[in-house]
Amino acid sequence: MTLSAAIEELNILEKNMHAYRHAMGVLSLDSATCAPAASAPARSETMGVLSEARYRLLVNPRTEEMLRTLREQAAALDVPVRRRVEVLWESYQDTTRIPVREYVDYSRLCAQADAVWHRAKEENDFAAFAPYLEKLVAYNRRFAGYKTGFATPYDALLDDYEKGATTAMLDPYFASLRARLTPLIRAVSEKPAPRTDFLHLRYPLPEQRLFSQRLMALLGLDPARCVIGETEHPFTDGFNRWDVRITTHYQEYDVSASMYSVIHEGGHALYELGMGEDLQFTCLADGASMGIHESQSRFYENLIGRSLPFCKALLPVMRECFPEQMRDVDVPTLYRAVNVSRPSLIRTEADELTYPLHIMIRYELEKRLIAGDMKVAELPEAWNAMYREYLGVEVPDDRQGVLQDTHWSGGAFGYFPSYALGSAYGAQMLARMEQEMDVWGAVERGDLQPVTAWLGEKLHRHGKLFTPAQALQSACGAPFDPDCYADYLTKKYSGLYAL
Repeated sequence: MTLSAAIEELNILEKNMHAYRHAMGVLSLDSATCAPAASAPARSETMGVLSEARYRLLVNPRTEEMLRTLREQAAALDVPVRRRVEVLWESYQDTTRIPVREYVDYSRLCAQADAVWHRAKEENDFAAFAPYLEKLVAYNRRFAGYKTGFATPYDALLDDYEKGATTAMLDPYFASLRARLTPLIRAVSEKPAPRTDFLHLRYPLPEQRLFSQRLMALLGLDPARCVIGETEHPFTDGFNRWDVRITTHYQEYDVSASMYSVIHEGGHALYELGMGEDLQFTCLADGASMGIHESQSRFYENLIGRSLPFCKALLPVMRECFPEQMRDVDVPTLYRAVNVSRPSLIRTEADELTYPLHIMIRYELEKRLIAGDMKVAELPEAWNAMYREYLGVEVPDDRQGVLQDTHWSGGAFGYFPSYALGSAYGAQMLARMEQEMDVWGAVERGDLQPVTAWLGEKLHRHGKLFTPAQALQSACGAPFDPDCYADYLTKKYSGLYAL
């Protein structure tokens, strides 16, 4: 195969693979937002057919020949094409290790498990979900075993989401973070809690929906390219830079829950919307890693969204949308309320300070599940015990405990550490941004465009062109510094609570 023919085949392959991913993504979005509850079995069959077709697009002798030709002549390729070949070759190798029947059956299982999880969470019925979770754990343990060069099966799963991440790296990072945050959390808990009553008045859902639109405008999300839906567990799906979907979940007596899920998912969306047009329909139109992607969602949610300058810009919008509820609230009161820190049950609603402990719990449980050191049936008890140990809270039921997150129903074992890494990456990016521009002056004016433009230039436009380490280096001008995140939290919460 000639070099020019190989490049042409590469372009065709990636456009076809994107089309299948797009179609499967729309089906998945539909299932989580508006599909009838009884539609899951038929949808799982469709997902199986599409996943098999996508598998065969990638795994066949012609694709292997094309990729080998391009790898052998890598010196003649420009940097983006060379990187596309590198990413696709890795995907090809990972996929060929999995027999096609297992690949298809697993896709069907994920579609079925997601539907069962939604029902099980609603009905507080872990027993209904457990058989599916057992199969998902078994599949992931087997898939991890197909990969070589990893110290543990869990390391192989971590690598799927954060290239280069291992338990040998994460264990000391989490241990150090816990050691620094635990006394800080204890000191904060001994201080009087700020006023938060106004956040828990009745906020009618129609008004909250209008407020979400105002938040999206404040973030700078283009309504022609990004829309919002409703689901049990908020998520973002970026099909391409012209079609990004975010979702939220409204609670009538907690306006901050949806408010910060919109800002969080909006951060993901800004990353997707900012990826270079030249990368579209290729494997590079994706985040550098899940940790880098989560750095953007948590950057906007916490570093910007819970800052004092943002509260100054946010309060007038809240007063317009909720005049009665916000009539006696000033900026300092709002700022303290959205940063209240108390150990809690729900990860997605956890405050910035205690949030890392939620991730550590899931990390430890996943390691034990994948290593075979714990059975799925033992998971609720272990979950509840770790919440008692790490956060000092009692879990009243599985709906607020082991069933609260959607990730395991989709087979996403190894994903959770991305949240903690993303928070740390974001803190480091903010420190660099503050050196180069007036971040807080722009935010206080309600103008996030300079912030997004900085991130767009340093990170967003590059998509997956860089590895995670290279992407962080590009944005921060330095390698990963895990102490930056703990330093940021210590400074912020010491100031908030006068420690």
